[in-house]
Order: sequence, then C-alpha cells, then structure tokens
Amino acid sequence: MLPDTCDVVVVGAGNAAFCAALAAAEHDVSVLVLERAPESEAGGNSRFTAGAMRCVYDGVDDLKALMPDLTDDEIRNTDFGSYTEDKFFDDMGRVTEYRADPDLTELLVRRSRETMRWMRQKGVRFAPIYGRQAFKVDGRFKFWGGLTVEAWGGGPGLVAALTEAAGRARITVAYEARGLSLIADDDGVTGVRVRHAGRTRDVSAKCVVLAAGGFEANAEWRTRYLGPGWDLAKVRGSRFNTGDGIRMALDIGAQPTGNWSGCHAVGWDRNAPEFGDLSVGDNFQKHSYPWGIMINAGGERFVDEGADFRNYTYAKYGRVILSQPGQFAWQVFDNKVLHLLRDEYRIKRVTKARADTLEELVGRLDDVAPERALATIRAYNAAVQTDVPFNPNVKDGRGTSALGVPKSNWANTIDEPPFEAYAVTCGITFTFGGVKIDTDARVIDTEGAVIPGLYAAGEMVGGLFYFNYPGGTGLMAGSVFGKIAGSSAGRCAAQRP
Repeated sequence: MLPDTCDVVVVGAGNAAFCAALAAAEHDVSVLVLERAPESEAGGNSRFTAGAMRCVYDGVDDLKALMPDLTDDEIRNTDFGSYTEDKFFDDMGRVTEYRADPDLTELLVRRSRETMRWMRQKGVRFAPIYGRQAFKVDGRFKFWGGLTVEAWGGGPGLVAALTEAAGRARITVAYEARGLSLIADDDGVTGVRVRHAGRTRDVSAKCVVLAAGGFEANAEWRTRYLGPGWDLAKVRGSRFNTGDGIRMALDIGAQPTGNWSGCHAVGWDRNAPEFGDLSVGDNFQKHSYPWGIMINAGGERFVDEGADFRNYTYAKYGRVILSQPGQFAWQVFDNKVLHLLRDEYRIKRVTKARADTLEELVGRLDDVAPERALATIRAYNAAVQTDVPFNPNVKDGRGTSALGVPKSNWANTIDEPPFEAYAVTCGITFTFGGVKIDTDARVIDTEGAVIPGLYAAGEMVGGLFYFNYPGGTGLMAGSVFGKIAGSSAGRCAAQRP
C-alpha cells in the first residue's frame, strides 16, 4: 500500500528519478518513488538505452576512478584521449545551434564528472564502449566522438543498479502507481494524487520531484507539437511516457520552455513494433550509416551520411527519414565495411536485403525505384575521392565530388560483394520541450517565480536540447539534474514543517 504521507515523492523510476530519490535520501528524509509501469516494464526510457554517458574526463586516471577494473593491457592498447569541459561546451553549442540554456549547460558540463563518481559510489558500474565507440587501427583502439563510458549492462543494467541502490537506501518504490495531478495551493505543492491498484488516493508530501519523461509515446501530443506525420513515428522506448509529468506541472502554472517542436529521433528498423520491446532493447537502431549511403523510395540519396561522427548526427536524422516518401529509407553497404557494422545489424528481427550484385540488391529493396537506385549508387561510386585514406576513427575527409548531396567523410565505393541493405524508419526517443527549472532544479511558473515544493529533472525539463543533441548527453543530464533536484528537495523537506 502507498503511504499517506512522505517527505519527498518522486514521480518516475528511470535514471533521473532514481538519482533524485537517492540524493534526497541523503538528507535523512523519507522518499517514495511512483512508477506508472508494472515492475516488468519499469525504468522508463533509461531501460531502453545502450547506457552511454557523456562526461568530462582529462585522461585515463579519471576513467580509472569510474572503471577501476580497467586492465593494464586495455590501457596500453587504447587511446582513450580526453574529453575536456571546453570540448563538451563546444559540442553542446554546436549541435544545438547555440540555443541551449547557458545556465543548465554549465551545470551539465561542470558536474558531469562528479556526478558519475557519485553514481559509482552508489553502486553503478561503468565500462568503456569498445566496439561502438572505438575501432582498432594499426593494432590500437582509439575512442572518438567524445563518448567513452557506458553503464555496465547498458540501460537495463543501469536501472537495476539504481533500483538496488534505492533498496539499500530504504526508498519505497510503488509500481503501477500513476501520478494523476499535483496537490497544490498558494503555498506551493503539498502532494500528489495517485492511481494505484485500481484506486485513486492522495499522498501528502513536503516536496515533489517530477522525473516522468517526455511525451514521445503520446501520438496526439506528437502531432500537436512536433507536427503532421509524427503520429507515424515508431517509439523507441517506454509506452508510458505520455507527458503526465509535464501536464501535471503545466496544470498548476509551470512555465513551458525549450524546443517543443523538436525531439531526439533516429534511424530505427522499419518493421519494429510501435513501442519499444525490452527483449530487443536498443537494437532496432541502425547507426552505422556513416560507413554507407542511405537511399529513399525514389532511389535517391537525401542526406550527407558522413557530415560528422554518428554521435552528432544520429539524433536528428530520424526526422529527415520521416520526411522521406513513405517515411523510410534503406542503408546500403558493401563487403569492405560490413565488419564495421554495429552489433544491432546482426539481430534476428531485422529488415535486410543481401545480394552478390548491385542489380540484384536494388531489386530486393522493397518499395524503392530500382533503376534510379542503381544509377544513384553508380554516380556515388564515381564521385568517391579514393585517393584519400579511409579511417573510421577520425573525420578522414574522404568525401565525394560533384554530387548534389555530398558525403563529407568515410566515403567508400559500393562495389565489393556481398552487398547488404537495411530498411529504417523514424524512431523517436524523447521530446525536447518541457518545463522550466532554475539551477536548483526548482520548477518556475509562468510569472517567473519558483513553485514552492516542486522540482523537475530528466527528459521533461526543457531548454537544454534544440534540434539535436550530442550522443550520451540524455542519461548524463538525467543524472546531473536528478541529483540536483533530489538534493534540493531533500534539503527543502528537511526544513519544511
């Protein structure tokens, strides 16, 4: 049964929510986590991720503090490089077209390292992202794109570790407990109305942290805010992220902010289910497009697949795919790069074509004009600057010439059989619009004032991402602002009568 009262109530049970709950519990207050999903589907979008977390590190010593089981051989055979605060700031500014809220961005960057160490102290384990973020060249791995660390066991491992930490901290987690509305008066928020076990009841609280995700699983809201056609997008993650937390906050006067018409959207298997499938997790994604080309139903290329590292383009290319005829595309590769394809290309539930000639391949691309596709591939092959060396670990400048849609890096001719192609559509991960918070994660109302007793974190916070985002920043932001929100709520609850 739910308690009638609790010092701090956290709405949500993903990465941001659990970081908030754990930080609040450090202030010796009682904490209740409300999870809308049943326990078998709990964890929000965090559970569907691959677990990558973008954080500042100055060198291998910082990484060893997070991953003490790094071996001497791994360190000797790997160029981990560094990812400085300045580089993180540059990436955030560049990919969001300098619209990201400067105060929130500063917190995200400057607290990323200490937050990761705090999570490690709570029992979360981390590992280097070999395979997805480093390729072996001349006998040595080199990490690229500023993304080096992931949670052990990916998103499921992260959620499991945080859930175990919550148990050790005596935090109560209620499953199938949907927050319906906030209880609030002129003095601020005093609790949450909850639907649990078929009954509606009120839980009084001194402070409430909302960390219930965005509205990506709400087709009506997607169409309303993202625009026509977005009702057709696949949902990569939780079917329960329908905007409840945002709605609850807006209903009591919270200020909406951020890129409400924007979202994180990627290339996702064309025949994936409408919502995420935990048995497959993140493996419906198809992120090796920089090594090949993408062709739409008209048989045309439509985007520069090598514009930048995958980390800086994948979150916006889903939108581009959604805008193509039929809302799909085919990614095409040849034998030269098949060994570079990520593990997600090798799962059983994949929409794939394979052939020993290009003529056969284009004939097997469902719903594509084959003659035009063949002409596009041949024109692309003729334009590749084969005199420039190919190197997947750096932006190698191996591009094309005289094409209407260029490829700026990693351009390889598609001429060595066997040939493979993979059908993708748009998979939406999370929405960028949300509620406004200050640097203590307090929710701000439409008059610019703090709503007493109300805090927010995670994907329902607006103002941090616009148009795009650097890979791994979503989980990192959830952890940073979850910790801030929980600490603020815990301090407030300890002092509030």
